[in-house]
Amino acid sequence: MRSVLNFNNLNKAYLIAEIGINHNGDINIAKKLIDAAYSIGWDCVKFQKRSPHICVPDHQKKIVRETPWGKMTYLDYKYKVEFESEQYDEIDKYCNSKNPQIDWSASVWDLQSLNFLVKYKVPFIKVPSAMITNLELVKECASTKIPLIFSTGMCEIKEIDEAVNIISKHNSNYCLLHTNSTYPAPIEDLNLSLIPFYIDRYKCTVGYSGHEYNIEPTVIAVALGAKLIERHVTLNHEMWGTDHKSSLTISGMDRLLVRLRTAEKAIGQPKKLITPQEKEIRKKLSN
Repeated sequence: MRSVLNFNNLNKAYLIAEIGINHNGDINIAKKLIDAAYSIGWDCVKFQKRSPHICVPDHQKKIVRETPWGKMTYLDYKYKVEFESEQYDEIDKYCNSKNPQIDWSASVWDLQSLNFLVKYKVPFIKVPSAMITNLELVKECASTKIPLIFSTGMCEIKEIDEAVNIISKHNSNYCLLHTNSTYPAPIEDLNLSLIPFYIDRYKCTVGYSGHEYNIEPTVIAVALGAKLIERHVTLNHEMWGTDHKSSLTISGMDRLLVRLRTAEKAIGQPKKLITPQEKEIRKKLSN
């Protein structure tokens, strides 16, 4: 059985491997990424759930684009890569079959997708940055009482204030993620100093969703107080799709986990102690 995820009581950073739509509509690619996250020791894999007829803007629906499946409209493409009940039932069964189990969940982009996701026993719901100003969706997500994650890319402070105000009225178990929504995000635009700022301003658990090329900023984010880390993952940077370039490969996932756990050991707790080794040195150096 999965333990209840409590963002207010994390003793180490909770690591989410964001598969998103990097599966390109192929359940076998999704399973390979689940296997990778599980074998390396990440806590969770996450997908994205949309109702394309709702989420794709009208002015983009009929735009024709080249895809691996030939030319098709943008709306048809979004349906092509969208997982439905058949795939999510398989994902749920596959993650539950692991021993121990690996968590899975999804970002929801509309109310229909929220109603779809809550049919599963997910450890949290995610509101993506693009939807944080959709206050109806934010309220409905918070009202489920399921632990809630929300990203803050592209948002002004007053918009984050409003979202936090709504969420906190309905749900006390939530985590705010600092992020820059450029894919990939330039290092000079990451502004990681917002992490301690958010911790102080909102008095809640704060995490980091990274879209940069490398892993150092994510390690710094943990050093600055991030208690949840989300990174996009891929089998290969050269795969077709918009998110692969800013994703971690499997080897990158492994390197990041090692670096993060090392950083957490070094950070320790804000409590001054004389270690046993120091005591021995003190004896030698004392008169």
